[in-house]
Amino acid sequence: MNLRVEAGRLVESETEHGKDRRAFGEFIGPHRELASYAFGWCSDADEGLISIGIGVGNEGGGTFHAAVFENDGGIAYALIDEPFEQVPQGGPDLTAAQARAHEDLPFIWAVVDTVMARDGRAEWLRHWLLRTTSITTAPVMAGDEPILLVSHDADDGMWQAIGTSDGTPGNGRLGHLFHLIDADPTIVDVLDLEPGESATRERVGGPWTRDGVGDL
Repeated sequence: MNLRVEAGRLVESETEHGKDRRAFGEFIGPHRELASYAFGWCSDADEGLISIGIGVGNEGGGTFHAAVFENDGGIAYALIDEPFEQVPQGGPDLTAAQARAHEDLPFIWAVVDTVMARDGRAEWLRHWLLRTTSITTAPVMAGDEPILLVSHDADDGMWQAIGTSDGTPGNGRLGHLFHLIDADPTIVDVLDLEPGESATRERVGGPWTRDGVGDL
């Protein structure tokens, strides 16, 4: 099925509640169905938010809003009344009750699933919600070295992020993966690594080379 997700701008701002991040983009379906989206989260909140807009200027168009939250080790969604973001393809903001009664709600959930699977920044949100643990080195954690290797271990699913110096038992540090992404958002490009895969690069902003090796 020919679906396209085109990631747009990322807006970051400081608020009284912490760092607020909002990612925007467009969805194009196999028959040129259009939808706009925005998802985001605030660092001090317990859940993320997503808005999907369809049918701008047309009867029946609207913007659907949902919370994104951790549920039993996975990600779940729930329609909400309060609007999150305005998006180009959207129409009037729909309440949760209006969204549930809307004939296009199945399409909206399909858009949500596709966006969360294909927009790399959604993995940032996912790891923030799940509080994914990771192993890195003291120099990387201190910001003294860039992340040049990312791996997703096959045996336990642990993520590793290594800089210019090798990881050793003495300099290993345990933390949350999303903190590393906060410091270097360019690693979102390899957050789709399957267990047993790794990726390397020569510099921040440079291309990643993927390798399906085992644990490092």
